[in-house]
Amino acid sequence: MVHNLTKIRVIYADTDAMGIVYHTNYIKWFEVGRNELMRQLGILYAEIEKQGYNLPLTRVNCHYLLPARYDQILVIETQIDYIKRASIKFNNNIWDEHRKNLLVEGYTVHACTNAEGKIRRIPQIILDPLSKYNIKGE
Repeated sequence: MVHNLTKIRVIYADTDAMGIVYHTNYIKWFEVGRNELMRQLGILYAEIEKQGYNLPLTRVNCHYLLPARYDQILVIETQIDYIKRASIKFNNNIWDEHRKNLLVEGYTVHACTNAEGKIRRIPQIILDPLSKYNIKGE
């Protein structure tokens, strides 16, 4: 299965007064991982949008296991779980730097819409690069 690993460093602005990462930042890092995975596959969001498509978030799940802290290096692991007719699901794990401790696990589901917000099939600009990994839309 195709996946991406992206490293980030926790900055002070990502933490609360106790130096622990504020919970919504993990959702932001899911997006970082998703963008880097798509880029790795040769799929650029800017190109998707130029063709008149958007991938709005329709569902997010985040299970917090261990806290991340200021100045810690984290690894965002992202992979595609499935592609359906008009949606795509990404699984995410956020690890410590050496991938010994899983800090957060979750997923995001995105619909495919046109510029007017109407549901559309996942376009070929997304499906074609994934076909070499045997990932196909339903």
